[in-house]
Amino acid sequence: MKRRFSALTSALLALGVVMPLTSNAATLKEAVIETIETNPYILQAVNERRSRDQDVAQARAGYKPDINLMAGAGYEYSDNNSTRAVLRQNGKSNRGEELDRTELELTLRQMIFDGYLTKNEVERHQARVQVAAHDIHGVAQNTGLRAIEVYLELLKKQADLELARDNLDAHKRIYDQIRLRSESGVGRKADMAQIEGRVALARSNVVSAQNNVNEAEANYRRVVGSAPMALQRPTALGGVLPQSVEEAIATGLQLHPTLKSAMADVEATQAQHRAAKFNYSPRFDVEMGISKNSDLDGVNGRNEDAYAMLRMRWNLYNGGKDKARIEQTAHEINEASEVQNNTAREVEESVRLSWTSYEATKQQVNYLKRHVDSAKQTREAYTKQFNIGQRTLLDLLDTENEVFEANRSHNEADYTHLYAQYRILVGMGNLLETMELNLPAEATMASK
Repeated sequence: MKRRFSALTSALLALGVVMPLTSNAATLKEAVIETIETNPYILQAVNERRSRDQDVAQARAGYKPDINLMAGAGYEYSDNNSTRAVLRQNGKSNRGEELDRTELELTLRQMIFDGYLTKNEVERHQARVQVAAHDIHGVAQNTGLRAIEVYLELLKKQADLELARDNLDAHKRIYDQIRLRSESGVGRKADMAQIEGRVALARSNVVSAQNNVNEAEANYRRVVGSAPMALQRPTALGGVLPQSVEEAIATGLQLHPTLKSAMADVEATQAQHRAAKFNYSPRFDVEMGISKNSDLDGVNGRNEDAYAMLRMRWNLYNGGKDKARIEQTAHEINEASEVQNNTAREVEESVRLSWTSYEATKQQVNYLKRHVDSAKQTREAYTKQFNIGQRTLLDLLDTENEVFEANRSHNEADYTHLYAQYRILVGMGNLLETMELNLPAEATMASK
């Protein structure tokens, strides 16, 4: 674990964060780091990449010699023309020969030319390594975005809870005012009943908001892996976002890891197609061997030999299997190419949707802020008018409710707008890079 994410740890320490990564995260960056370090999907992708590295090593073994040692000892019974002739010459009965057989053989085979099968298999698995590396990047990006989502969602729910509590406090103040009027004989019973109902509703809103906070905290624990501490609202990302949606799309088509993974998969299928043609060429191997045997095939005594050969093997016909395999891999290239094309469309769609949400919520935040300011001004005016009898209690309560709902709507749009900025970065494929977080080494290292 330490080796796998040492780069992430170094980056965090360089930023002056002294809190251990195993503790509860407070800043958004810390939450994302903790999530990436411990998320099972990322660790699964890392191990998949390491497995692909071993596929490359296995393919490269085709360049190296194949050496085998065989030894054996046991019983042999032989009854053939040779043994019968020897027995007749020795005046023995016509029966088989029984011997204690021993064998010892050492062979070596070195490939000289195999129709470029090994070369293309190495290239195919190297491309699959790149697929796995880009997959790690993609999983890390999406996992980081998920951590950001639950982080912002918890902040939003906590803000909603504060608004609900403030709303309850306001209703309690009005309740105390109406109760004093009622006790002094100035107020009406209907007003008292009305304010009691509104206070009950405000209390219900607090309970509901607290429940939403509890659910948001549970989601945070599940995604990040630890309990939240005093979360800090991150600043807006306007300064790092592109100037237009077209610029964002261009960046996404260049950097998005899922698209890069699809491109590498096309390269893998192309190498597989080339490898499928290996049987159209002869195979040449250098083969050497030495054997030391005794008492073989009914012949008493040593049986030793040694050889060094250049051998050619060429399959001339196997029922059309090679032709079918070549055609199959050609279709797989087309399939992988269409997956790449579809991925490019998905990247563009994702960026456009995120950008649309970003632009829409940007306008919403401005308008809703005006609504909040206007509602507060109206509440202040209605409070003064209510105190001098120019407004009814219902008017005053309605303005309190309008302020509460206006604040909640503004809060919702504000966090949606902030989250849309991170969605744009994910669509562009550079979320973690923008946050100055390093990926696991397996996401960037080339296979050796």
